Amino acid sequence: MSAQALPVEVAAPPVMRVEGLTMHFPAGGGVGPFGTRRWIHAVDDVSFDLTPGRVTALVGESGSGKSTVVRCLARLYEPTAGTIMFHGEDVTHLKQRKELLQYRAQVQMIFQDPFGSLNPVKTVEHHIERPLKIHHIVPRNEIHRRVLDLLSSVGLSPAQEFAAKYPHQLSGGQRQRVAIARTLAVEPTVLLADEPISMLDVSIRIGILNLMHELKASRNIAFLYITHDIASARYIADDVLVMYAGQVVEQGPTDAVLQNPLHPYTRLLLSAVPNPEAGLTGRRIQGRGEVPVVIDPPEACRFTARCPNVMDRCRTAMPRLAEVEPGHLVRCYLYPNS
Repeated sequence: MSAQALPVEVAAPPVMRVEGLTMHFPAGGGVGPFGTRRWIHAVDDVSFDLTPGRVTALVGESGSGKSTVVRCLARLYEPTAGTIMFHGEDVTHLKQRKELLQYRAQVQMIFQDPFGSLNPVKTVEHHIERPLKIHHIVPRNEIHRRVLDLLSSVGLSPAQEFAAKYPHQLSGGQRQRVAIARTLAVEPTVLLADEPISMLDVSIRIGILNLMHELKASRNIAFLYITHDIASARYIADDVLVMYAGQVVEQGPTDAVLQNPLHPYTRLLLSAVPNPEAGLTGRRIQGRGEVPVVIDPPEACRFTARCPNVMDRCRTAMPRLAEVEPGHLVRCYLYPNS
C-alpha cells in the first residue's frame, strides 16, 4: 500500500504584476543647454508582484522614487514606460472614467497624513458611507450598519460614538484607522500604504502595523507598504524591495534580504537601525553623503558616489538586477551575475 501523498502548497497567483515601470518628469522647464530636453529619472525599470495575503515593502530614503511608484499604481501618474497588469489585464493606460472608477475601487490607497486625507467638517460616518454610496456596495438601508461594522473591524469601539465624531476629535492613530476603514468600504484586493505610520507617535505605530497584518490575513489583501523605516519593514513585510535613486538595488523575501543584505546600500540602511544589544560598540557603516544624480543620470551605478566598495567598472556601466540566491536579486558588481 503506497503512502498517501502530502498536499503541496501552491502559491497564489499575483493580483498585480508590475514590469519595467518607468516614470520620468521634465526637469525645470524641461529644456537644457542647446535646446536639449532634460529629464528627472524618478523611477527606472521597477518590477515586482503583489500577491493576496502578502505584504511587499518598498524601502528607501526620501527621494528614492517610492511614492512615485505608488502614484503610478493608483493611476494618478501616467507611466513613461512599463506595464501594470491587474488580474491579468493591462491597466497601464486606462482612460475611461468608468474603467478608472472600477480599478480604483479595487486598488485603494492609504495616505501618509491621516488628517489631510479627511474632510475636517464632515463626520467619521460621512467619510465611510460616501464610498459605500458611490460604488453601491450595500443597499441604502444597510449603509449605517456597514459603517459601524467597518469601524469595529479597525478597532474603533464603541463604533456608534466614533461614527458621530469629527477628525479633530480623534488622535492620529484613530484618524489613520478611519482612513483604513474607508478604504475597506469598497472591498479592495490591493492596498497601497504610502508611509502610513510616519506621522504617528512611535507608541501607536505598532497598532497600525498589527492592523495591517490582521487585514492581510482575514481579507486576503495584497499590501504594498512604502516606508523609509527598514525596521518596520522587517516587522510587517513578507517581501522587500530596496530602492535607491529610482532603481531597485535589492529585492527578495524579507528574511533573505535583511538577514543577508548583499547591496552596500541595504547594509548602510541596516547599520543605521539602533541595536540595543550592540550598544555604543555596534559597528555602523560610514557612507558618504553625496546626492545621487537623477537628472539625465550617466549610464553607471547610481550609488557610486556613496559606495564604500566602488570599482572602476561601477563608474562606466550600470549593473543589472541579477539573481544571486533563489528569489534574492541584487544590482551590484560585487556579484558575478550582475
